[in-house]
This record gives sequence, C-alpha cells and structure tokens, in this order.
Amino acid sequence: MSDFHALTIASIDRLTPKSVAISFDLPETLKDTFAYVAGQYITLKATIKGMEVRRAYSISSAPASGKLTVGIKKVEDGLFSAYANDVLKPGDTLDVMPPEGRFTFEKGAGAKTVGAFAAGSGITPIMSIAHTVLEDDDNSTFVLVYGNQNPAETMYRDELLALQSQYPQRFFVQWLYSRANEPDCLFGRIERSTVNLVTKNRYKHLDFDAFYLCGPETMINTVSDTLKENGIAEDRIHFELFTAAAPTPEAGAVLDGKTQIQVVVDDEEFSFTMDQKMLVLDAVLKENIDAPYSCQGGVCSSCIARVTEGSAEMVKNQILTDGEIEEGLILTCQAHAKSPTLKIDYDDV
Repeated sequence: MSDFHALTIASIDRLTPKSVAISFDLPETLKDTFAYVAGQYITLKATIKGMEVRRAYSISSAPASGKLTVGIKKVEDGLFSAYANDVLKPGDTLDVMPPEGRFTFEKGAGAKTVGAFAAGSGITPIMSIAHTVLEDDDNSTFVLVYGNQNPAETMYRDELLALQSQYPQRFFVQWLYSRANEPDCLFGRIERSTVNLVTKNRYKHLDFDAFYLCGPETMINTVSDTLKENGIAEDRIHFELFTAAAPTPEAGAVLDGKTQIQVVVDDEEFSFTMDQKMLVLDAVLKENIDAPYSCQGGVCSSCIARVTEGSAEMVKNQILTDGEIEEGLILTCQAHAKSPTLKIDYDDV
C-alpha cells in the first residue's frame, strides 16, 4: 500500500532564509504515476538519524508546468524540515509516494472566481491552484489573502509578484504582516475583520465560486465561520490544515479494554489483539503491517480506512465529511477501537 518510488532531486531553490522549494526529476516511466491535480500533496520518506521519517508536503507547482515541486518551511524541532533545508542537495534521492489529497481544483469547468486565504507555508497548495485557475480560462479571477510575519519570511513572494504583473486584472493579493508595517499591506493576522474587508468591501462586486483555506486550524475556523455568516455555502469552502490543535485530554482518555482487530491492506489480511487505548494506526504499525500513513496527526488523508465490522471513534476529524463517516470511513491515526472486534479495510476507500 505504501507505494514509494525513489526520485532524484533536480533542484533546490531558496525561497526564504527558512524555506526551500524542492523539485524532482520525473522519469518518463513514472510521469503517469505522479500525475496530479492542483492542490494535492506527496509524502516524502527518508532515514534521518537512524529513524524512518515520513512527511506530507503540498505540491506548489501547477500540473500544466510539467514539474513536481514542494515547498518546505523549516520549523522548530522539525526533523524532516531541517533535513530538507540544511542537508539535502540536488542529485540526492528521496522515497516519494504518488500524489494524494482532496483539497483540489479541477480545471476545465469554465471561468471561475476563486478566493484563497493562506498563512505561512499554507501557501504551497494555493500556488498550484492559483496558477491552474488563471491559466485554465482567460476570464477567471483569483483573490489571495496571504499572512506572514514579514516580507522576508514570505514563501513564494517573488512568484506571486510575478503573477500580479502577468495578470494585473485577474490576480489580486492582500498581504498581511504580523511583525512589519509595509505600504498597502495590512498589519496583524487573518481575522474576521480581514474576511469582511475582502468579501464585503474590496471585492464585494465579485461572486466567488469557491474559497480555498490553508493554514493553522484556528485561522481556518475563523475564516470558514465568517464566510458562512456572510452567506457563502459550506460546499464552496474548501480547506486543508497545516497544523491542527491537539486533542483535549478528555477526548484522548477513551477506553481501557482489548479489541481483536482484522486489517485488510493490499489484499492481505492480518489479525492481532490491540489495546483500545492505542490509536488504530499505531497498533497496526506496531505489528509491522505496511499500512499507508504520512503525517500521523490527522492533517493529511493518507491513513483513511473503512470500518467493515465493529466500531471505532475518532479523537479528532477535520477531513472526513459526515457522509463519509456514516459510510464507515475513519482516519486510523485518530481512531480508537470501541468494540470487542474490529475489521478495517485500507483497500476499500
């Protein structure tokens, strides 16, 4: 199930003092395997300090570019992000999983007016979506609200300025800086007032077809709630978390029994007994079963499985819809077994 391919790094471009854009060389034999839709992500795997480390990173390049590029911001205590920023170099190879993800924009649907709110490294999938929207139809419009600490720490700033020059009547950016006062920029973070300024003032003449939100959970909740209060239908609001709030202690203190679990992955079946206090994915990986996973934090969607027997309850969910949950889908990295027996199927998703 964890279908990794060794890809060579074609180039590494410094975006800011603490972030890089890594582009991969795709051989002809893998181009179909790594075909992607704007907004998707790839999972990278490397052995760092003797440990296998996996991380999901959004693709920042546009599908039409023929490139496969991810932006990686160095974060405090970030094992993989530090490795990417300080150690990796062109010519190195990384194990890469084919593109996944539901935070997508499908081209070919005619002219669209799209709004986006991004903070920090949340800009990476938005870059791919913005390019695709603007290139897909000459009548499409894209409005971006982008928050950072200061211009020097703003990922893809030069590329965004170039897009403004290329599409002066169709691409608009509202810059926000929390630690710098800049001309024609807002000071502070993305808040309710920011959303209202964009939707009810500066761009009130636009009828937005969709909004894409990417960044910390608190920002996404604020923007989403405000958009809905302003009459934007929920199905027009798409989001992807880059950081999620930790579960509450009450949510984590679930059960203390045992569950006989059966796992189906790659048409193979595995059975073992697990403690209900463990997360399902942790228990599966402890048995050395090659189940799909990436972030292990409920932010990506790599570890989705279907419950076909028994019951499991998620500590946290910001990805699956109510309908998908009713169908039996769970994020195994966030789920605890609740029944004496449990059967999950990674293939049936």
